[in-house]
Amino acid sequence: MAVAPVSALSLAAAAGGGSLLLRQLFDVDTGTFTYLLVDVTSGKGLLIDPVFEQHARDLSLIRELGVQLVASIDTHAHADHVTGSWMMHEATGCSIGLAAAARAKNVSLPLHHGDQVAFGGRSVEARSTPGHTDGCMSFVLDDQSMAFTGDTLLVRGCGRCDFQQGNAHTLWCSITEQIFSLPDSCLLYPGHDYTGRTVTSVVEEKAFNARLGGAATERDFVGHMEAMKLPHPGKIAEALPGNMRSGKPRENTANSNWAPLQRSYAGLPELAPAWVAAHLDELTLLDVRSAEEFAGPDGRVAGSLLIPLPELEGRSGEIPTGKPVVVVCHSGSRSALATQQLLKSSRNQVANLHGGLARWIAEGYPLDGTAAV
Repeated sequence: MAVAPVSALSLAAAAGGGSLLLRQLFDVDTGTFTYLLVDVTSGKGLLIDPVFEQHARDLSLIRELGVQLVASIDTHAHADHVTGSWMMHEATGCSIGLAAAARAKNVSLPLHHGDQVAFGGRSVEARSTPGHTDGCMSFVLDDQSMAFTGDTLLVRGCGRCDFQQGNAHTLWCSITEQIFSLPDSCLLYPGHDYTGRTVTSVVEEKAFNARLGGAATERDFVGHMEAMKLPHPGKIAEALPGNMRSGKPRENTANSNWAPLQRSYAGLPELAPAWVAAHLDELTLLDVRSAEEFAGPDGRVAGSLLIPLPELEGRSGEIPTGKPVVVVCHSGSRSALATQQLLKSSRNQVANLHGGLARWIAEGYPLDGTAAV
């Protein structure tokens, strides 16, 4: 007897026992949570706080489950990572949602307090919760069983208030009036965590949040926040301007017809080790590590050309002109600088080896001169 096909989404929903599918995804580098919400009946979904570097992962999940993505929405213009919303829009045609107060470009769904963002038969309510930034929003599920609080309220903490229009008094009001007014049982999903905590609830944060729970007053909270001395996020110089473009990459003018190039957020052309390994005879592999590293126990790709990064400008004439150039170093960092330098010259067929020799080794490709294990 023929068996009717069952969709991956239906199977996933059956495993969870409900008509709403929730997937919580994590970016290790920035401690960022991304959330996929799907109305199983219609197959329509929302993506909340995607990370640019995790685009391939998120898109793969959406396609595997057969989700029709309605919108990719961000809780605010982040300072620690670049959103993946623009990339997701390009891949799926979904809307890009962000608070209108953020005044970012490429936003097709500008959100205001009280707006409903529907996905099939379900929806989330956008609640304005400024204080960390002017454009912060929390997204509350239609039955108030869960809310996605971004950086406004974290597990036993909250977002900082010392830059990007932050204000501790405003944040106190946002949390107490817009989040703590939800049912005590409402689950709260934060935008970040750095110690493995994935979810909390209104009643827990009311009782145990060290900054504003228990018997804490607004004066206590403001005093706590104003006394914090935190370094600025490491990616702020890249993230803020990038998020004001909704994550749209800078234009890349390099000729991309010669290889299956992928772009980093900064527009840098990159190639995966698998493709490079399969086309070594057609490429010049330029190693920009030091001579000591090149000859050392870490090894090198057979046939690669050594020109250390500090010497590249003066020795670029030594690079053959008849083949495309793939630049390598240990992790892909120094080679990224070298790739940018070569692209600024007359060379167009240049790319960085994504992940460097560390990824090359991790994926099982051989090196000459490696130390015996």
